[in-house]
Amino acid sequence: MTETVLDRFLRYVKVHTTSDRDSKGTPSTERQWTLLRMLADELRALGIADVKTTPHGFVLATLPANVGKKLPTVAFFAHVDTVQDFSGEDVKPIVHRKWNGKPIVLPDDRSQVIDPAKYADMARAVGKDLVTASGTTLLGADDKSGVAVVMTFAAHLLAHPEIPHGPIRLCFNPDEEIGHGVDKLDLAELGADVAYTLDGENPGEVNWETFSGDGAVLTIDGVSTHPGEGRKYKMVSALKLAARLIAALPAENNSPETTDGRQGYIHPTDITGNVAHADVRFILRDHDNDLLKAKGDQLRGLVKGMQAAEPRAKFKLRVTPQYRNMGYWLRDNMMPVDLADEAMRAIGLEPFHQPTRGGTDGSRLTERGLPTPNLFCGAHNSHGPHEYAGVQDMEQSVQMLIALAKLWAEKGAGYKNKKKDSQRPPQVAH
Repeated sequence: MTETVLDRFLRYVKVHTTSDRDSKGTPSTERQWTLLRMLADELRALGIADVKTTPHGFVLATLPANVGKKLPTVAFFAHVDTVQDFSGEDVKPIVHRKWNGKPIVLPDDRSQVIDPAKYADMARAVGKDLVTASGTTLLGADDKSGVAVVMTFAAHLLAHPEIPHGPIRLCFNPDEEIGHGVDKLDLAELGADVAYTLDGENPGEVNWETFSGDGAVLTIDGVSTHPGEGRKYKMVSALKLAARLIAALPAENNSPETTDGRQGYIHPTDITGNVAHADVRFILRDHDNDLLKAKGDQLRGLVKGMQAAEPRAKFKLRVTPQYRNMGYWLRDNMMPVDLADEAMRAIGLEPFHQPTRGGTDGSRLTERGLPTPNLFCGAHNSHGPHEYAGVQDMEQSVQMLIALAKLWAEKGAGYKNKKKDSQRPPQVAH
C-alpha cells in the first residue's frame, strides 16, 4: 500500500513488452505475459478477490461499490505493450529530480539529447521530476505510466474505504500499439457501462475525438531477369515501382511530417521486397470519415495510374478498416467527458479537449458500444529514445481518477448507455 506511482512505474518499464504487428496471436508476443502476470499477482496482493487473466491476455479485476445506490460500472484501461519501432529491451530508467529546463543528454548514447527547444510540452515540466531512458531504448511510458496510474489508483481506493465509489472494473490489455488492443475483449465479461483509457499526455487533457484509421497493403509483382543479360526493357523491378509510387504521394499537407491539428495523411510505414515482388504498407488517417475515404480513393488512383503505365507488372491494393473517431458516438452523450472535466477542476487543473492524432483502445471500445474517452497519465515523446514521463503528472493523474470515481458515485445514477453490448463491427473501408 505504501508503493508510489513512481515505484511502480520504474518496475514496469524494465519489463520488455514490445508487441509484434506481424504476429497472429493475442497477445502478439509471449513477453507481454510477464507484465500481465505480474499485474495480476499485484492485484491479488492488494486484496482483490476476483482477479482474472483471460486466455487472450486481458487482466480483469473489480473494486466493488461501497455505496448503497445503484450506479453504473466504470472501467479503467491501460495497455502493457510498447511499440516495436524502437527497442524496448533492457530499459534503464533515469530519474531527473527537479529538472532545470536544460537539454537532457542521455548517457548511453550521448548523441541522443532531449532538447526542450524541440518539444514545446517540456515548458510545462520545469521544476518537475522527469523519468527518461538512457539513450538506446525507448522508456515505455506509453503506456506503463497509465498502468502505474491505474494500479496506484486501485491501491489508494482499497486503502481508503471511506472514499465513496460505485463498481469499478480494471483492465490491463495487450497489443494496443499494433491496433488490436481490445479486439478479443468480451464486453459482456467486462460488464462496464462506461470506461476511460489512461493513455494521454498533459495534465488536464481529455480526448474524446481521435483519428479514424485505415490500413493499406500494396503488393507489386514485377518481372525478374538477370541484370547482366543485356536486353533492354525486359526487367520490371517491383522494388523500383514501389519507390516510384511512394515518391508520387503528395507530401505537403498529406503526410505526418507536414500536417497537424485535424489534418489527415497517407503514410507509407514499411517497404519490403526485391525485383520480383514488393510489399508496401500504409496507414491512412483523418478525423473525418469522408476525408478518410477520399485518401483511400487517392491511393487507389495512384495505383491505377501506375498499372496503366506499366502493364507488365501486377498491382494489388487492399484497404482495410482499423478504427473510427470515437467522437461520432461520444457526441450522443457527453456525460463521461463532462465528469472527467469536473474531476480535473476538482484537483486544480483546467481541462482541455485535444483531438488525438492517433487512435486509442477507446476508439474501438466506443465503436463497439462502450463509451471510452482518453485521459492524461504523463507520458511524452512516445515511440522513441526521447520519451519521458513526469512524476508529478502521474501523481496528478491518480488524484484525478480518485476525484472521477467520487463524481460517478455522486452523479452517475441516471447515466444510461444505450449502446451497451452493441458489438458494432468496424466500418468497412471503401
